[in-house]
Amino acid sequence: MAESLSAAFLLHRRSLMWSVMRIVRDPQTAEDLAQETYLRAARAAESGPIEHLEAFLYQTARNLALDHLRRQRTRGSVQLDGLPTAEIEKVPANSPTPEGVVIERERLNRFWQALSALPERAQTVVVLSRVEGWQNGQIASHLGVSERTVFNDLKLAMAHCRDAIRRLDEG
Repeated sequence: MAESLSAAFLLHRRSLMWSVMRIVRDPQTAEDLAQETYLRAARAAESGPIEHLEAFLYQTARNLALDHLRRQRTRGSVQLDGLPTAEIEKVPANSPTPEGVVIERERLNRFWQALSALPERAQTVVVLSRVEGWQNGQIASHLGVSERTVFNDLKLAMAHCRDAIRRLDEG
């Protein structure tokens, strides 16, 4: 299988590169992705014969090119070419500080304490709505109450929890 893979790859290499090149629009990247296509195909061939080798090579190359574009778009939104390393190092991390973690944990604890002080139906409504993502109609059917009751329970429960957190923040 290794010889037939190598032969098929060499036969279609130029065409594979042009297919990838149309997507990524960079000759060096196209070359790299064509080589990666061969490596992926070789790994796949180790686990069993590839029935339609040419189609497999083209599909693998296309998938790699599209993945490359997605990664590049993601990086492009946060990475600027030509920016000095010193400037990049000044950008704060997108992770919370240890004290921020403690504060948010305390706020979450306060939320759960406030929620647990409410009647059971109101607790259920909040959990189903905000944690599970249920719609008010689903919750109403599940609990055997009207949508208006669900709306009112949710409104009052969230106000109660917000007030508890606000008192924590102010105190």
